Amino acid sequence: MLFRSLTYVGLLALGLSAAGPASAQEPDRIFDKSTVWRPLTPNDKLVVYGVDDPAVSGVACWYTQPEKGGIKGTLGLAEDVSDISLACRQTGPITFKGKFSQGEVVFSERRSLIFKSMQIVRGCDAKRNTLIYMVYSDRVIQGSPKNSTSTVPLAPWGTEPAQKCADFIK
Repeated sequence: MLFRSLTYVGLLALGLSAAGPASAQEPDRIFDKSTVWRPLTPNDKLVVYGVDDPAVSGVACWYTQPEKGGIKGTLGLAEDVSDISLACRQTGPITFKGKFSQGEVVFSERRSLIFKSMQIVRGCDAKRNTLIYMVYSDRVIQGSPKNSTSTVPLAPWGTEPAQKCADFIK
């Protein structure tokens, strides 16, 4: 019994440390659409959120994720599935705020009480001068192969010339 309790505490600590730092920004909830009707508790939904890239002005990403309703969803105990779609676009002149690493986290949030998180990461395809964004969810115990990718080709905006993402990779 003691071993089982210690194992649970160890897994809990591992889950909390692996989730990483909380995102500096809160996503904007754009809208939702019910997918499963529940008579006495909140419905299951698909929810669309928007986030701005904190290191690249002029780029925003929108992601759609399922959210569980029911009693567990209401109490925050439901583990959401890993099906998340992603679309990123240029929304103005692109300006890099500094150097960044390939695969750097743009946004992350927890997807369950302890063991699962969702992350949006950024990279640069220097040959094509394109920013690449990937969303995926990970688990402490078992990974998730489900992911989605979106690209933002760096293009001039008005009279502003296009910057080269390769110039800003660490």
